[in-house]
Amino acid sequence: MKKYSYIIIDDNPESAVNTRKIADGFSELSFLASASSYEEGLALVLEQQPALIFLEIAPENISSNLSLSFINELYRYLAAIPKIIITTLKKDLAFEAIKYDVFDYIVKPVIQIDLLKLILKLDKSTLASESIKIKNEITTSVTSFARTARNIEEPLVICIKSYGDYRYVNAEEICYFQADNNSTDIYLSNGEMITAFKTLKHFESLLTFPFIRIHNSYVINRNYISRIHSGNSMCYIKNSSKKIPFSKTYKTNVDLIIADFAAGNYLEV
Repeated sequence: MKKYSYIIIDDNPESAVNTRKIADGFSELSFLASASSYEEGLALVLEQQPALIFLEIAPENISSNLSLSFINELYRYLAAIPKIIITTLKKDLAFEAIKYDVFDYIVKPVIQIDLLKLILKLDKSTLASESIKIKNEITTSVTSFARTARNIEEPLVICIKSYGDYRYVNAEEICYFQADNNSTDIYLSNGEMITAFKTLKHFESLLTFPFIRIHNSYVINRNYISRIHSGNSMCYIKNSSKKIPFSKTYKTNVDLIIADFAAGNYLEV
């Protein structure tokens, strides 16, 4: 029997106690600790590394700072994000929560059937993940062997998933990423724009050169830069009138781009 460790982040003590009381009735769930604010909760997650987080996102005490933005903060520190179970009195935040890939959404008060359904979903998800992992390991081994034999290097493909819709984009076709609140707009070389319900920080953490962050709102593909104007703090995109600003915070990254150009087959006149 698989055990799932969990923490509770809730500013309402009675609600937190009730959630734990119901969870204690399931041997599959193992309580670690609880917190009542954003700061305490973040410290607890980083310290305990739980499998599950029961998270309140519409707190009674506004000073607790609990909200869906807590999930974004986890991507700054963790390679694997715990499964998030929203527990709240508000039903109207469910759609917004979906954008954050939460595992489940439970309207308070938490009752036994809610956690029974949760555990069944967890077990099903775990079995599926383990099956996929085994298949991926086999596929990776076969693919790796085939690539070595054929000496073929395939381009990176990014899958943008939304509500069962899988959109595949070659990374080399992406000109730049632009932040839009808690989503990111992806601009392609053919002029098309695709929206992904992930933060810019999420993409920055996944992608490496030639993708470089030059602004709080932009990650740019170095290969699509046609001009860098230091006086105006602007980068220009090839075959486009688009100008992307860079900020002082990321000026070092822009200097690295300039140095990279100079290190190639380069002639300055």
